[in-house]
Formats: sequence, structure tokens, C-alpha cells
Amino acid sequence: MSEALMSTYARVDLAFERGEGPYLYTADGRRYLDFGSGIAVTALGHSHPHLVRAIQEQAAKLWHVSNLFRSPEQEKLASRLVANSFADKAFFCNSGAEANEGAVKIARKYFASKGQPEKWRIITFEGCFHGRTLAMLAATNNKKYLEGFGEKVNGFDQVPLDLAALKAAITGETAAVMIEPIQGEGGIRTVEPEMMRAIRKLCDDKGLLLILDEIQTGMGRTGKLFAHEWSGITPDIMSLAKGLGGGFPVGAVLATEEAASGMAPGTHGTTFGGNIMAMVAANAVLDVMLEPGFFDGVQTRASYFKQQLTMLADRYPDIVEEIRGQGFLMALKCKPLNSDVAAAMREEHLLGVLAGDNTVRLMPPLTIPEKDLAEGVNRLEAACQRLRAAGKAGAAA
Repeated sequence: MSEALMSTYARVDLAFERGEGPYLYTADGRRYLDFGSGIAVTALGHSHPHLVRAIQEQAAKLWHVSNLFRSPEQEKLASRLVANSFADKAFFCNSGAEANEGAVKIARKYFASKGQPEKWRIITFEGCFHGRTLAMLAATNNKKYLEGFGEKVNGFDQVPLDLAALKAAITGETAAVMIEPIQGEGGIRTVEPEMMRAIRKLCDDKGLLLILDEIQTGMGRTGKLFAHEWSGITPDIMSLAKGLGGGFPVGAVLATEEAASGMAPGTHGTTFGGNIMAMVAANAVLDVMLEPGFFDGVQTRASYFKQQLTMLADRYPDIVEEIRGQGFLMALKCKPLNSDVAAAMREEHLLGVLAGDNTVRLMPPLTIPEKDLAEGVNRLEAACQRLRAAGKAGAAA
């Protein structure tokens, strides 16, 4: 590994040369089944023909002109996202953390523009993860991530995922509630639809904005375009990234006309955000996802996947304590160390992603065929057997 790189990642000693569908290949020809999808990013798998063709064609024409000029590609993507969501307005950036920063700015600016600048604080929830910028570290409020970076940015109040605690935390300074429909980094903890509806009602009753962080759950990951659709509610502001570009870096903030009413020219901006290449990539992703029947297929295969994982958990209660998640955002709550489970999976050429609460995330591409899901479960079973043989299994329930 290069000594020139900052040591900010505990990287696995694997390097991939190419990918195809749900598989990654090393330079020496080893093939890995990718149930990590670049941390829920490569939603259409690797080298999807439509996405590759769109990016190649655009790369030969024009890459970047900045937001000083009109962008037909931006306008097209914004119109499509608005047409297929609760939103009236869209802003494009480069990443999930930027999208969350933008969401917070929109919420605060809304109240300032209404003559209530004292309403600027945001309530978040224990176990959340909203990004690595200084403000989003404060929103996340994880001591491990905050340590060594000075005084925590003010303006965020965190509570347990409990309605009474949320009610008690609301003050005259509260502007918004910010929540992930499923906590990703926190260990794939699902916020039940009843709770989502109760939070929406509370925000309405108290005159607060509801921000949904759908960076990981959005763009089809749970079997619908956006995870909040399962609960039948809509937010005022929503952040997107990860799967939006299918692997090309892009983020977005969607908002209602009312919530975005304070965002006049000069209130927010970005040099690279909404660049032509990113917009073409995201439009290509939507081309595929908005095809009739796409999400029906995702839901059918995801149901099969969950069933197979549940059966595996029954066979290996000393390895798998619980199956969590929805759609293709699943996780194993592990009895052994999750790092040992992930290592055993890699020995079987299966990739997952570590998360909090001793979990391993399983996030195949949305396009994965059922036969490859079955193959993945077979490899996961082999990893469980490997852990048992090595004496690393936990006590059976």
C-alpha cells in the first residue's frame, strides 16, 4: 500500500481492476461477489451498459462549465426528481455530507426568511450518521468521530429514537428534525412506519421542518425509489447521494417550494456540484430505475434474499444473532466480531461492509439476478462454517 496516502482508512489489502454486474475482478483474475456496492453506491452494478454508454458519449463532448450558466442536464434531472417525489425544487452537489449541509442550511434559512432567525437548531437521533464535515459530525454526535477536532459545532440536539424524548427536546429554537428512515452506519436500524408518521405529525403540529437523510436508503435501495414511501409520509427536505449517480459522485437536496423559499441567489453554491458528467450519470440511472416494473423486480428478489438470509440465521444462531433491514439494504447482527465475519466472507470471495452495533451490511446491486443472490448466500454459509471451524462462533441463542 502506498505510503503517500494519508492513513485515514484501514484498507483491506485488495485492489480491483474491473467489474461486471455484481462481480469485481482483481488484476490476477480473482472474482469477488460484491454485496457492498461501494457502500450502497453502485446501484446498477458495475459497468452497466446504459450508464457506461451515457458517460462515454458525454465525456467526448463536454465535462464542466460551472453553475454560472444554464445546464440542460441539470434541468432535466431536477424535473425528473421533482416529478417522481414530494419535491418542487432540487439543488445538486457532490456528496452526501454536502447534501446534508445543504439541507440544514435550507431549514435554517427558511425560518430566518420568515423573521424567525432564533429557530436554527436541528434535532437528530442516537445512532445516526450524517457525514464527516464538522457540522455533520456534530449532527451525528459520535464521540469516536468527534475526538481531536476541537469544540463541537453548535446547533444540534440529539435524542433517543423515542417520541417522548423528541417532544421534550423541542424548544423555541428548534427549526427541524433530521432522521434516516433506516440508520445505515448505525447498524441498519429501521425506523418503523408508525414512528415516521408520528414524527411527521409532530413536526406539523409544532411548525417544524422534517429533513429526511435518504443518502443510503434512497434511489431504490429499499425497493421503492425513496424509503419514506413505505410509511406514506413526505418530508419537507431530503438529501440524496450514493446510488444517485450509480458510482459517479453526485449529491442532491430536494425540497418543497415552501421549505426552499428562503434560498435566493447567493445563499448557497458549489463549483463542481451539478457538473455535466454527474448529471448525465444520474439521468442514466433514472432511465433504468423508472422503467416500468423495475421496482417490482427489486422487491421480488429482495424478498427472496431476506428469506434465504433468515433461513441461514436459523442454521447458524451462533454466528448470526439477527437479520435486519429492508430491500437490498440488509445486515447481519453478528455473534462473533463483525470484522471476523467480514474477513471470513472475503475468504469466500464475498464482500460486505462493516457497520455499527456489530453488524455487517449486505447491499447487492438492485439489478442482481436471483442466481447470484443464491450464490452469495452459499458463500455466506461457507463463511459461517469457516468461523465455526476456527472457533470464532458465539454462543447459540
